[in-house]
Amino acid sequence: MSNKLSTVYICSKCHAQTPKWAGRCGECGSWGTLTAETVETKDSAKKTPRVAPIKALDLGQLDDHKLERLPTGINEIDRVLGGGIVPGSLVLLGGEPGIGKSTLVAQIAGALNKRNKVVYVSGEESPGQIRSRLERLKIDLDSISFLPETGAEKIIASIEEIRPALAIIDSIQTVYSLEAEGELGGINQIKATAVKFLELAKKKNIAVILIGHITKDGSLAGPKSLEHIVDTVIYLETETTHDFRILRASKNRFGSTNELGILEMTGNGFREVINPGSIFIEEGTENLSGSCLSCIIEGTRPFLIEVQALVTKTAFGYPVRKASGFDLNRLQILCAVLQKRAKINLANQDVILNVVGGLRIADPALDLAVSMAIISSLSNQVFDRQTIALGEVGLGGEVRNVSRLEIRLAEAIKLGCKRALVPAGGVSSAKIKLETIKNVNDLVKFLTK
Repeated sequence: MSNKLSTVYICSKCHAQTPKWAGRCGECGSWGTLTAETVETKDSAKKTPRVAPIKALDLGQLDDHKLERLPTGINEIDRVLGGGIVPGSLVLLGGEPGIGKSTLVAQIAGALNKRNKVVYVSGEESPGQIRSRLERLKIDLDSISFLPETGAEKIIASIEEIRPALAIIDSIQTVYSLEAEGELGGINQIKATAVKFLELAKKKNIAVILIGHITKDGSLAGPKSLEHIVDTVIYLETETTHDFRILRASKNRFGSTNELGILEMTGNGFREVINPGSIFIEEGTENLSGSCLSCIIEGTRPFLIEVQALVTKTAFGYPVRKASGFDLNRLQILCAVLQKRAKINLANQDVILNVVGGLRIADPALDLAVSMAIISSLSNQVFDRQTIALGEVGLGGEVRNVSRLEIRLAEAIKLGCKRALVPAGGVSSAKIKLETIKNVNDLVKFLTK
């Protein structure tokens, strides 16, 4: 069905339409209000062409083909990707400027080029700059080809000729397509070029990594549909306390999105962190009130973290609630529960909460530690740093059990904790002293005894 142009007459008063001109509108009765306008109408005379159906595939009859991933050489990256890079996949890597995205993909290229060819495409850096980075990272240059090109059609034609195992595009915002309208880096161009690289990855079974810039609010620049086009979206973030980088996946068609990778930036590139479970704990910190340890789980990995609370008398009529790394709404709920169930007066107190290390937490097992930190700061009493608090706090003040409590306790034992506050009916352990906490009232009694 195609479209064609036709002329209609529209009343300027009631907007009624008629195919012929008349001195008076037939709908509202007004005189001299019909004006001619050209509109686009569908040609109903032409029928939709008949299309032959395609043959449906019987998935049960397909050959048993297991995905053979390409290892990146860094276990933390493989963990986030689900075991390595899947051939024929399209991966989008985002991060702030200068955080190390180009260094990360260069190390991945260095790990693959021993067995497979790699094509590095850059519209932002010269060949000399790329070579200098690769030599600094001590990467073999023999199997890495460089394309200083920004035209998508030329890039794809070159990649199809070389047939590498991996193609790296640095960055997607600098690539343009002749078939799309709009300026370089615009929404239309980014979407069109991403679709072209997706077709390249699927048809030629070539893994493609796209590097993308992010906006001020931390989201990937370009259309939101860009994240729906690709197979995997990973972010490289910085950890505020140390010089660590956190790699997390927000979308992964070939693995979990709950895994977290911890990397350390050095002069020779990224390296794996030996004991990532303790990087968010400050060593040698003196005992202070308002501090409590807990353990969270990201994917399959436990992390010991420190929660800090500062409770001070408000200088204004309305108390302030602020949180860094913790859900603010959850903090307000916990404050209300403490005030209602434990008779702790927070109506005239500002409560400021901080998760040490800059990690964003959504684990409900942190509720008990947050409550203990608030009580400790309000009463100005120190909570033992060799004691860990694990539990979810309900609206009735009850402390509920949390998932994988055994794994959390094992991590706490490994890092030297001597005692743990756990919900009733949890687990038993001979290696750490367990203190049962049934409700938030028990926290006050435990801190004051």
